[in-house]
Amino acid sequence: MARLQDFYREKVVPDLIKKFGYKTVMQVPRLTKITLNMGVGEATADKKILDNAVGDLTKIAGQKPVITKAKKSIATFKVRKDYPVGCMVTLRGKRMFEFSTVL
Repeated sequence: MARLQDFYREKVVPDLIKKFGYKTVMQVPRLTKITLNMGVGEATADKKILDNAVGDLTKIAGQKPVITKAKKSIATFKVRKDYPVGCMVTLRGKRMFEFSTVL
């Protein structure tokens, strides 16, 4: 188990139960996911920049990111609807706790 998860269960949960008067452990707030995203504004001009961003985020998170696309066309930014403009990763469970201990 990750150090953050152990610390949370052993120290934080009992302290929160005392402080807020929770009756059960299930009432205590907990982490469910960590989302990392990266917007790449220069991706409209060169597609290789987006590939580099995907590679960087893969190295950071240890998981392949999803390429996000523009929801609207914006003429001043030279972006059309459904153009790739960034990438994101959602970490849950064991990977989430392992990532947060690295920070």
